[in-house]
Amino acid sequence: MNNMNWLAVYPEIILLGMACLVALVDLFVSDPGRRPTYWLTQLTIAVVGVVHLCYFNDGLTVYAMQGMVVADPMGHLLAFFSCIATLVTLVYARPYAGSREMLKGELFTLSLFSLLGVNVMLAANNFLVVYLGLELMTLSLYALVALRRDHAVSTEAAMKYFVLGALASGFLLYGLSMMYGATGSLAIPEVFKVISGGAPNKSVLVFGVVFVVAGLAFKLGAAPFHMWVPDVYQGAPTAITLLIGGAPKLAAFAITVRLLVEGMIGLAVDWQQMLIVLAVLSLVIGNLAAIAQTNLKRLLAYSTIAQMGFMVLGLASGVVNNNTLSAANAYSSAMFYAVTYVLTTLGSFGMIMLLSRAGHEAEEIKDLAGLAKRSPWFALVMTIFMFSLAGIPPTAGFYAKLAVLQAMVSTNVPLYIGLAVAAVVLSLIGAFYYLRVIKVMFFDEPTDSAALAAPADVRFVMTINGLAVLVFGVLPGGLMAMCAQAIVKALAT
Repeated sequence: MNNMNWLAVYPEIILLGMACLVALVDLFVSDPGRRPTYWLTQLTIAVVGVVHLCYFNDGLTVYAMQGMVVADPMGHLLAFFSCIATLVTLVYARPYAGSREMLKGELFTLSLFSLLGVNVMLAANNFLVVYLGLELMTLSLYALVALRRDHAVSTEAAMKYFVLGALASGFLLYGLSMMYGATGSLAIPEVFKVISGGAPNKSVLVFGVVFVVAGLAFKLGAAPFHMWVPDVYQGAPTAITLLIGGAPKLAAFAITVRLLVEGMIGLAVDWQQMLIVLAVLSLVIGNLAAIAQTNLKRLLAYSTIAQMGFMVLGLASGVVNNNTLSAANAYSSAMFYAVTYVLTTLGSFGMIMLLSRAGHEAEEIKDLAGLAKRSPWFALVMTIFMFSLAGIPPTAGFYAKLAVLQAMVSTNVPLYIGLAVAAVVLSLIGAFYYLRVIKVMFFDEPTDSAALAAPADVRFVMTINGLAVLVFGVLPGGLMAMCAQAIVKALAT
């Protein structure tokens, strides 16, 4: 093992250097549209994404920084999709931010630092690195939520996010400190060895796992640690809501796998029970609460809680009767679910930004009324996103749900089969509120009869976004194989 190996952290070095450069360059930009800053930021994200994809294709697992960092296919693949999520978010956000006096250097610099935090979390092989990446990401997001300083609702959302986020970070840190106390190491592989070898302090370990799972559940937005999601999603500017709902979800999935699977799989009997409870609560609360919502951003927030519940079910079905034969299938299905969910979320919130205009937030469901008459193409694209979230074929969301259900049923354990049936029933309930959005778009009369205008780059990216959700539903094999390859390599090391 090379003690430092800077090659493994090239993407993070590029991101850090360019984030600082973007902050400096923006000081000299007089263009109110911030074009130099915007294009420099997008170029940086694109280059980092390509580097991660090249590393993923190499298929190598490299340790660096004295074993504190691991550059493996799982981290590279999720980092690639995190870069896509951030890049697409900024394309959708530019016209939205420009009409709200948010188009400042801070938007781009903090987005890069947030992405850097995500990258650090994805490469973490040590408890300290996990926490370092987590804090870098969340502190950037706290500041972004409060970017509209004169907007009371955004400021309130930032305060709630900050206070509850600090509480969750405390939970996670307390849990990790207990794991350190019980195992004597902060390195995830060492923790795995101690637990697998029969750790002497089993009660302390289980107590630590409870706090770790609570902290992870908050970052995922799973019930009953979901209380921040609806308020922050609704209160934050839509561009920032999308930054929170995109790449950070992939980072939360990654650290859940790193900590619970790679580090504490010897305690799977304990943490899988906790995940099952979180998943069921998330599916019930998310789907039932969303039915009552009239605000589209709040509806999508409760939808996120339900979607995370479905993904957690995949994570909870990896170890059956103390054997890990179904682990690769379960975790790769959950990873596929996380990636396709983020792609769908990008389009859903992107459409809200597209419909918004100066002085008006198009965040109520009624604001979509008659969209099919104003812009049939965008109505069709939004329908694809709603179908995907509902799990209706031939979209990516359908195959993602099918993959998770198949992973649960293939365990042949009555509990998991029952959970799969319950998940299907709750998804059917959830389909109601997605179909209501489609009904409003196609059958209600528009309040604004003007044709929908959008910048060319937004139209192009939105179209590609919609087609990607459709293609991954019709031809999911390629992405599923990449996820399986990434998980197998992660479990092997």
